This record gives sequence, C-alpha cells and structure tokens, in this order.
Amino acid sequence: MPQILNQNEIDALLAAVDQGEVGGESDSAAPRSAGPQPARPAPVKPYDFKRPERVSKEQMRSLESLHETFSRNFGASLSGYLRTIVEVNIISIEQMTYSEFIQLLPNPTCINLLTCKPLDGNMILEVNPLIIFPIIDRLLGGGNDAAFIPDRALTAIENVLVNCIIGRALDMLREAWCLVRDLQFETVHTESNPAMVQIVPPNEVVVVIGFEIGMGGRSGMMSFCIPFNVIEPIMSEFSGHNWSVYSRSNRDTQGRQHLVARVGGTVVNLSAYLGETTLSLQDLMNLKPGDILRTEKSSDSDILITVNGQSKFCGKPGLHKGHKAVGLTRFALPQERI
Repeated sequence: MPQILNQNEIDALLAAVDQGEVGGESDSAAPRSAGPQPARPAPVKPYDFKRPERVSKEQMRSLESLHETFSRNFGASLSGYLRTIVEVNIISIEQMTYSEFIQLLPNPTCINLLTCKPLDGNMILEVNPLIIFPIIDRLLGGGNDAAFIPDRALTAIENVLVNCIIGRALDMLREAWCLVRDLQFETVHTESNPAMVQIVPPNEVVVVIGFEIGMGGRSGMMSFCIPFNVIEPIMSEFSGHNWSVYSRSNRDTQGRQHLVARVGGTVVNLSAYLGETTLSLQDLMNLKPGDILRTEKSSDSDILITVNGQSKFCGKPGLHKGHKAVGLTRFALPQERI
C-alpha cells in the first residue's frame, strides 16, 4: 500500500522545501532510497609487507640519541688506545628486513655476533675491512698513511687484535644502554661471510645503525644490527619525553665521570721555569756551585709553568712543609714566554 502522510509530516515537508533543504519537482522525480546511505570508504594507505614499520619514529629518535652518546665515547676511547685522532659519527639509522641488511654487507668482512643478557637473542656488530685493516696496521706500528686493503678474511693474529677494539666498543655500548637497561654485551662468535650468519628469519625487522669511523686519511663503515624481537620487551621504555628529560639530567654528570675515569690517571710532566738567559759556551764551562746567573726577570714576577711542554699556568716559587713548591696565581697567556 502507498504510504499516506499525515498533516504534521506534510507541514514539515513543505517547510523543508521553503528552506531549500529539499529540491523541487525535478528532485522529487529522482528515485530516493528509504534505507540508510552507505558510509564513504576510508582512504586506502599503501603498506609494504616487505618493509613493515614496527618501530615508531619517536623510538627511532631515542635509539639515535642513545647511540650518539656511544659514538662519542667510542671515538674518544679509540683515540686514546691508538694514540691518534679517531672520529666516530652516526650517518644513518633505518628499519629494514634482515635479508636486506645481509645483502648490504661486503664479503669478506668482520662480523661479531653479540649476546645482550638479560635479553634473549643476538645482535650484530660489523666493521668494514676499509677501516679494520688500517686499525690493525696502526696497532702493529704503522702510521696513518694509505695501507693496502687485502681481500681476505682476518687471520688468527688479526682477530686477537680486533677483539681489543671490539671489547672497547662493547664497553661503550654498556655505558650508553645503561640509561635504558643494564645490558651485558659479549662476543660469542666471529664470522667473515655474511651468508653464514642467520640470527633471525630473513623477513624479520631489524634496526640498523650505520657509523662512519675516520682515522687519519682513512674511513670506513661500522654497522650495528638490532633485531626488533630482541629489544621488543623494552621498547616501551623508549619514551621520547622521559628519554629527553633523563638524558639532560644525566649527561653532564656521566660525561664528567667518564672524563675523570679515562683521563684522571694520566701522568704528565710539570715544569716551572725561573727565567732564561744567554751564556757563552766558555762561561757555561766555567760555572761552579755558588755562581749567580743574572736574568731579565725581576724577583717578584710570576714564573711560567708548563704541562708537557705547553704553557698552562703562572705562579710564585716558595716553600711548603720544608719542600720547594710553586703556588699557582693565574693561567698563562697564549704567547707568554719564560
């Protein structure tokens, strides 16, 4: 039966026509559905199942900040150990599948399989031959000149030398990661062929942090591969707000403690110069105890104090508990002479 409108419905329909909410006769001729209108489909976002994003951008920034601390400390540690300037800088951090990471590695290379207790699983620290062989050459007495890079795996003796470098890297990793969790990094295996290392399935997501190590005129890459399933239990601790606040409050204290631990025991030569004068060789040969040497410096002027041959302080000579001593009065000027 056709639907019959009552008076109230007719009045409402006429009011809607007057206000323009309902069209005229041309609109009424169009068929209308009495049922609910279908919802507009949501926009489709492409998703690459080969490269799933399982780590958020905020967590990636936290990981980058953490390993910036590692790179600075590792560079300082290598500089002291190799007695030359070594720079370590982060140049990339990205997510990829494990198979893609393996394909990026040269063959042969220096791959170190790491454990990170109490977390389950393994991580990889890989050092490119372009920088590991110059480091070995430096440890064996070579300089910073260009050295031949052999296309082969490391020998047993070279592995022992490289283990000293990797050990320092693991120490710096422990210090950096202690801001989030106290992890004990240890090397369990060393391999030269990337295809022989399978720590996770090929399609598993990993975070790869790329470092550039520069020493003299040589440079090379170091890669740190972190499988997501290994750090998944602690990913909630990589909160951007808490991380930044915690890092700022501990950066100065930890940096000072690290500096004291690394440099505090260094032995330096401290020398105090009373003055300078010029003598002929004949006068020098005729000197004997009790002779007096005249200098151009007055008795009440400051004397220069050097540290390892570099002018650092000025002071006054004197006695302290029966011993000859020098009291520091000020810092030395850059061009100040004896």
